[in-house]
Amino acid sequence: MSAPQQPSSDTAVSDTTLSDTAPAYTAPASSASSDDLDSLPDADAASDDAVLEASDAGTQEAGVPRAAAAQSEDDDEDDEDDEDDDDGDPLVREGDVAGDYLERLLDILDVDGDIDLDVEGDRASVAIVGGNLTTLIGPDGATLEALQELTRLAVAQDTGVRSRLMLDVGGFRAKRRTDLTALAGEAARRVAQSRQPERLSAMNPFERKVVHDVIAGVSGVHSESEGEEPNRRVVVLPDK
Repeated sequence: MSAPQQPSSDTAVSDTTLSDTAPAYTAPASSASSDDLDSLPDADAASDDAVLEASDAGTQEAGVPRAAAAQSEDDDEDDEDDEDDDDGDPLVREGDVAGDYLERLLDILDVDGDIDLDVEGDRASVAIVGGNLTTLIGPDGATLEALQELTRLAVAQDTGVRSRLMLDVGGFRAKRRTDLTALAGEAARRVAQSRQPERLSAMNPFERKVVHDVIAGVSGVHSESEGEEPNRRVVVLPDK
């Protein structure tokens, strides 16, 4: 039996010619010469951006493996998800930034506590709960007030927007709100009966707002604030 015939050198396309014209394509032997390949028209520039659907057989198209094309689609979807997150509720964003800031602070102070995030009305609401948190509250909530201002500054620095978030620690504000609601209701009833104004004790902005909200819901009376911080207080007055 005779040995298989090798193709002649003038009918085979060399590896050098193929590597110069189509790096990702392996062509079968052909009778085309290198001059014929050089005469082919250049690829359309627009075809570089053309979208090709992968075949069911999982073959390569345009030199891009199917797995790579699928990965590119996943990356595009992730980018869209990131854009959606950036376009989310700014109050939720405030809460997230505040939560990160407070978690780092708790680690530095070596204080155990969990962070609860919420949105109440037009404000972000952040609460530190659990453990012994009295050192973060301070006398009459003074330390809590300072911590709230620091957290607001941290959020404003990150978002570029002034923050009005409310911070509670160990349920202090929640309990104080309950006490102030009862106090304001009693003061409103006394003023409605006596028709004489009544001045309440000095309060911080959070406490004054709670009182104003309660008085606003009682007919025959209204409230105003007077004085300067830290001695600013609420005055309950009868309607004229």
